[in-house]
Amino acid sequence: MGRKKVELKRIEKKICRQITFSKRRNGLIKKARDLSLLCDVQVALLVFSSSGKLYEFSSAGSLAKILKRHGSYFEEKTALSNGANDAELYHGKYEKKIKSFAELLQTVQSIHRQVGNSNFEELTLSDLEQTEMQLDAALRRTRARKTELMLETINALNDKEKTLREENQRLQTQVVAMNNDNETNGMMSGSFEPLFGLLKQ
Repeated sequence: MGRKKVELKRIEKKICRQITFSKRRNGLIKKARDLSLLCDVQVALLVFSSSGKLYEFSSAGSLAKILKRHGSYFEEKTALSNGANDAELYHGKYEKKIKSFAELLQTVQSIHRQVGNSNFEELTLSDLEQTEMQLDAALRRTRARKTELMLETINALNDKEKTLREENQRLQTQVVAMNNDNETNGMMSGSFEPLFGLLKQ
């Protein structure tokens, strides 16, 4: 008899859910660390609990370092496929995104340090106001990035639509040209018929 597959679903009891999260989170971080050490690879891991608490692991010392390497990889890939100019354009755009993400990460880490190891009851009014401002800033950046991605998707769809219209127009032009050629050939064939009749006489 094979081992019965256990269905994965949300744990309803909060205390059991918290215990499972703690155990599996630690196991996930341990596996990421082991993978980095055993295989000599760079690994980055971000985990947010249901309460918004941040847990992170980076084998390179910082997430920003791995993100920069990720950007460099795409820069080289773009340079090979599209040329140096396209790579420079992509690199500049990607560097901007990395900087924005790094700033957002710093904000989240700051919030985590502020409240992660403290009880909210122990925070002063000034602490809470500062945390609220940081959360508002992080939320604004998140919404801005979401809007940016939506606009990029819309632009990509518009470009695709334009390409399809141009291809359709090109095919229509070819069809008209073929029809004109057929009509011309037909007229020329008809004009030679009287001549052929005279030659037969």
